[in-house]
Amino acid sequence: MTAEIEGVFRRESGRVVATLIRFCGDFDLAEDAVQDTFLLALRLWPSEGIPPNAGGWITTTAKRRAIDLIRREVRLGDKEALMSRLETMPENLDDWSDDRLRLIFTCSHPALALEARVALTLRTVCGLSTAEVGRAFLTSEATIAQRLVRAKHKIKVAGIAYEVPGPDRLGERLGAVLAVVYLLFNEGYAASAGPQLVRDELCDEALRLGALLHTLMPSEPEVSGLQALMLLNHARRAARTDPAGDLVLLPDQDRSQWNTGEIEAGLALLRRAARAGSVGQYWLQAAIVAEHARAPTAEATDWPRICRLYDHLLSVTRSRIVALNRAIAVSFADGPAAGLRLLEPLSAQLDGYVYLHVARADMHRRLGNRAASAAAYQRAYVLAANDVQRAALSRQLDAATRG
Repeated sequence: MTAEIEGVFRRESGRVVATLIRFCGDFDLAEDAVQDTFLLALRLWPSEGIPPNAGGWITTTAKRRAIDLIRREVRLGDKEALMSRLETMPENLDDWSDDRLRLIFTCSHPALALEARVALTLRTVCGLSTAEVGRAFLTSEATIAQRLVRAKHKIKVAGIAYEVPGPDRLGERLGAVLAVVYLLFNEGYAASAGPQLVRDELCDEALRLGALLHTLMPSEPEVSGLQALMLLNHARRAARTDPAGDLVLLPDQDRSQWNTGEIEAGLALLRRAARAGSVGQYWLQAAIVAEHARAPTAEATDWPRICRLYDHLLSVTRSRIVALNRAIAVSFADGPAAGLRLLEPLSAQLDGYVYLHVARADMHRRLGNRAASAAAYQRAYVLAANDVQRAALSRQLDAATRG
């Protein structure tokens, strides 16, 4: 029952937090009210059952809890006005489905540092834990916590408005907003921790937000590129695990299970974005995923073209993660030895990143270096926090050890 309750709150709490912030203007108050509501649900729902309208129950209870917290809060000045605004807050989730998009743009104000904007949005709007945000940034939980405190303080002091800015100001926040939606999708598509490989509610929310952004900015190539990237990846979701829930790697996936409708939609967005103007990092990433989507078999994948796309992407981003993915592509285009040579300069910087060691292990496996492959799989297993991924790494480690 606890897992079911946690699932409900993962789906609903982000919308409640966003709307509470719209009406009370206080991040900490909204988060505290929803957290207290979650603790109350853990006490009541195991015996009473999950309410039929769980979202409405969370909304009503969190709103009442926020009012109680305001009454007790000595630092707030005009309590009556604040409580009056909260009383007008709707309790029907359908009435405020775009509140999270407003809050994403609020958190993405250019007065905040870019990393703070993304971290604050992932934590507050999307409901990721501070530890999950830290893993997304490849940094410590403590560092992320400090960024969150500073960002919230800056929003309050600067009086940053809770709004989607007008067309003339959308561009100045677009980069951070796209980064948030992308990281949200990534955490849903390949959860960094927990018992599930895929967190459906995060994928669905990222796709919804991407569609809203596309409605706002239909001619912006990077908005179309990001939506294409998410759709093309999401199209493979059903094939990524077998009936037992075990991980199935891309070369072994049953491509008949891929969602052809999402693939076609993603490819159409790519073509439209290419016609609209210069393309950026999301379009390039989507173009790479499109090469996998077009290939009828893993063996038919056009790895040389993927390498060329990664060359372009690396020149745009200068990202260590992109450099890692480029090395993996090179290992399939030119052989695993070539890939390993490209991994070496990244080893020190990405030693705590599980996928570096997965890539190294696979390249050594393909070269027949059993001991080196097993050592890399062991390091990856230690770093992995997702249960499905750990199980797959355990099997690969066992195979490498036994030869």
